[in-house]
Amino acid sequence: MTTAKPIRRDIVLQRAYEDPGAHDGYRVLVDHFWPRGRSREVLRLDEWAKDIAPSAELIHWYGHVPERWPEFQRRYLAELATAPHQQRLRELLAAAGRQRITLVYGARTPTQNQAVVVREALLAL
Repeated sequence: MTTAKPIRRDIVLQRAYEDPGAHDGYRVLVDHFWPRGRSREVLRLDEWAKDIAPSAELIHWYGHVPERWPEFQRRYLAELATAPHQQRLRELLAAAGRQRITLVYGARTPTQNQAVVVREALLAL
C-alpha cells in the first residue's frame, strides 16, 4: 500500500507596506484591521482572512510589547487550535492549492507578528 506524500508548503511572510512580488502565489492578509493607507489594488490579495486573526482581546493584551511575545504566541496558537479556526486554516490551504502562500501582515516587527504564528499553525496541519 502506498501512502500519499504530504504536500510541502511554501509559506512566506510579507509586510503589507512592501510591494507584492511576481512569485508571491496566494496572498492572504491575516490582520484583523486593514493596513492603513494601502488599497486593494496595491496589496493584490487573494483573500482577507480576518476570521483567523487574533481576537481583539488578545491584540489589546499583547500591545506589541516584546516581552509578551512568547505568551502571545502560546495564546494565539490556542485560539487557532479551536475547531472553527482549524477548519478555516484547512480551507485556506485548499484555496491556495499547491501555490506558495504569502501571509501579509501590517505590524512593524517581522519576527513578532500574527503571520509568524499563522504560518506555524498552517505548517502543523
